[in-house]
Amino acid sequence: MKPILRRLLIVLTLMLICVVAFQPLHAQEDAEDGTIRFAVIGDYGLAGKNSKSVSDMVHSWDVDFIITVGDNNYNVGSADTIDENIGQYYHDFIAPYPGAYGAGAEINRFFPTLGNHDWQTDDAQPYLDYFTLPGNERYYDFIAGPIHFFALDNNYAEPDGFRRISIQAEWLQTQLSASTTPWKLAYMHVPPYSSGHQGSSPAMQWPFATWGVDAVLSGHDHDYERLMVDGSPYFVNGVGGGAIYAFETPIPESQFRYNKTYGAMLVTADETQITFEFYSVFEGGTLIDSYVLNASD
Repeated sequence: MKPILRRLLIVLTLMLICVVAFQPLHAQEDAEDGTIRFAVIGDYGLAGKNSKSVSDMVHSWDVDFIITVGDNNYNVGSADTIDENIGQYYHDFIAPYPGAYGAGAEINRFFPTLGNHDWQTDDAQPYLDYFTLPGNERYYDFIAGPIHFFALDNNYAEPDGFRRISIQAEWLQTQLSASTTPWKLAYMHVPPYSSGHQGSSPAMQWPFATWGVDAVLSGHDHDYERLMVDGSPYFVNGVGGGAIYAFETPIPESQFRYNKTYGAMLVTADETQITFEFYSVFEGGTLIDSYVLNASD
């Protein structure tokens, strides 16, 4: 084969990989009844038995995809540890998968957000190199079934800002205004409200409900907490594998708290209802908390 034809074949192959990786989630969207099921993991990026137990439980759920609420790669977001901390447990959800732990997914089913630990090496370049995500990859949106997802980056290093008056916040408001899905969900790393060790982030107490967001998910505090803010549920879900934190004095918005062991959230949604469940890894998965959001609420 002539060199020019060989180069052309390589380029076409890479283009096909990117197209396949970014096929919309409509293929998993759905079962015939239009229902989707996805997992939420947070502060999980530390290889070991705790992260593996969470991964084993998540895999047992046979979810359509996974979202993360940050700190994907402890301790400092290094390229040397990223595949061990993430790909070892979730390579079968990632596309294109650049690591060494097995085959990747046919289309991408893994949608992370940046955590403060992910930013600590080369301005998060190992994370940006490892994942292939929509938009600028630091914050982005996608639609799956009845939900429009908004992955936000609320770390201090974010060049487009993380406060209510910022380029990122303006982008979110524009995207929300144009969205026509039944549900809108925002997820990020640092919690706007939290009773945990790290506490609330006033800078991220954006008027999400006013802007059209139905629920907000975050991590950073290594515990599980459900809160109610302006009539909307907020969740802190940071028990994916890192050391568990103690709670501080509960804030008024707090509804439920748990920090006994590791776990993850399972979310089931159709056009009329979303069910948020938190399971601990005890005995392979024990339901700890459940909250149902109805379209009629």
